[in-house]
Amino acid sequence: MVSIKGGHKRLPTGVLSTVAAGVALGAFALSGTADGATRAAEPTDAGRHPEPTIVLEHGAFADGSSWNGVIAELRADGYPVVAAANPLRGPASDAAALRTVLDHVKGPKILVGHSYGGNVISEAATGDPAVKALVYVAAFLPAPGETALELTGKYPGSTLPDALDPVTYQQADGSTATDLYIRQDKFRHQFAADVPAGQAALMAVEQRPVAQAALEEKATTAAWKTKPSWDIVTTRDLNIPAAVQRFMAKRAHAHTTEVAASHSVAVSHPRLVADVIEQAARTTVH
Repeated sequence: MVSIKGGHKRLPTGVLSTVAAGVALGAFALSGTADGATRAAEPTDAGRHPEPTIVLEHGAFADGSSWNGVIAELRADGYPVVAAANPLRGPASDAAALRTVLDHVKGPKILVGHSYGGNVISEAATGDPAVKALVYVAAFLPAPGETALELTGKYPGSTLPDALDPVTYQQADGSTATDLYIRQDKFRHQFAADVPAGQAALMAVEQRPVAQAALEEKATTAAWKTKPSWDIVTTRDLNIPAAVQRFMAKRAHAHTTEVAASHSVAVSHPRLVADVIEQAARTTVH
């Protein structure tokens, strides 16, 4: 396991060690165009194998822009990237939406999930041979029968419940449902303590709510049981305690990197996150 204490230090190859919340085309946003991502998966004129497409799934209280720094790093290194829009309604339906994206992108893929997005990629990748590796970023790696809510409370340390702003509304069928936001005045401390204040304030305004029911929905499959996995554990995380992240990473036999970062590690440490993703790509595709 690698432990990173600071900034945007690039990880050299081989330093990682193994430790044992849209549909169809409207469901995603590309870092280029849909055609561009598809073309990138085709062989080059020189016969060199192309880079795999990196598919990014954001988590609760975030949106696709949370990957902006990581996307810039990956694109600079020659990787085609797709940032999917996560509906945040429930692992099963969100995974179905993500699979429409995976089906559209040709060639090998590395699937990356942040936070609740880990629940989604664990289900969406099951049975998909084109997904060569999974990368979990401060994320859930649930086993079948487990919920995000259950895992969050497995070990102490999460202060998320006290920061939430629940909104209950009536659905079309007359039933009620609850969406969860993080209070804007608590957002930076809770979610993005190592992100500049102005940027964290924008993230608080732009956050997308997760359905409470999504955090209570049980996982049905776990792709990490059959696919190689990488995991970034954030030791200053107030959403998913580091002890919970370590437990899940060890159980999945994931290649694990620890970093002294908040839950928003993809925003505060984009180079580190990109390096781990690229390590997964190099190890499993080339």
